[in-house]
Amino acid sequence: VHAHFSNIGGLIPTASIRSAGVLVVLVGDILLDTENYEAEVTMQIDKRYQLPTDTLASILTSGLLGEQYVGLRPGAEEDMLKDGGAIKNSSSAVVLEEMIGKMISSKAEAP
Repeated sequence: VHAHFSNIGGLIPTASIRSAGVLVVLVGDILLDTENYEAEVTMQIDKRYQLPTDTLASILTSGLLGEQYVGLRPGAEEDMLKDGGAIKNSSSAVVLEEMIGKMISSKAEAP
């Protein structure tokens, strides 16, 4: 299966993919989708793990500055993702530098 993200931060191929903290597989390819200019992350999920079609894929960080990984939160749909399917719900990486920049600029604007 694959998912699109506007920002993957420092996610790398072979990063872990976890659901409820359990390792379900590793990230396969990461490519730039030149149609919408988003990162397309391919995940080779083990066949024994069935995920609903409304699963949420998020780029998360282990600890404050740890490795980044994909977290999968299954939804409630009865239909399951099929081989080659797409996870439609995604949440991009939180980039620490962007957060710090926003905080600094908001402080500078404050009287």
